[in-house]
Amino acid sequence: MSMVLKALVLGLLFGLLAKETLAASCPTILNSTQRALNSTNDINLCEQFQGKVLLVVNTASQCGFTGQFEQLEQLHNQFKDQGFSVVGFPSNDFNQDRGSEENTAKVCFLDFGVTFPMMARSSVKGQQANPVFFEIAKQSGVSPKWNFYKYLIDKNGAVVGVFSSGISPTDTKITQMIEKQL
Repeated sequence: MSMVLKALVLGLLFGLLAKETLAASCPTILNSTQRALNSTNDINLCEQFQGKVLLVVNTASQCGFTGQFEQLEQLHNQFKDQGFSVVGFPSNDFNQDRGSEENTAKVCFLDFGVTFPMMARSSVKGQQANPVFFEIAKQSGVSPKWNFYKYLIDKNGAVVGVFSSGISPTDTKITQMIEKQL
């Protein structure tokens, strides 16, 4: 076997092993694939977010707190170059994200200029909760009581902060905890 072919085979083998190691070391909270909002694209949460600090938020497009998208975007832009991301999960669990997913996307992306990752609409509470929110509730003991509950996830996939709807995303309680985790 030629040296080039041996190198190629070894490279492929190491690549496969690295991928298996990544999957094996993926925190439970990120060990799923979610569809992006109003898209057919799937996002492997481990590949996209492992090792990052996250603020995971259950959102709704027709809620009194929908204006928090502006502060979430501001927060995302403030820390995104330091290994941080806001991740939104639209949900109709509180009957405030009715209508089409296309309408939800319009509110997020056009009306509020959201650039942080938004997942497809899903349930965020109870036994029907998507895998991320199921694990959030398991770790923190706190399921969302309303829209725009915010959960700070550290680089290892542990929930280290829970913030209710009434706390602004740019509140110093949140920003200081993010800075501490970065």
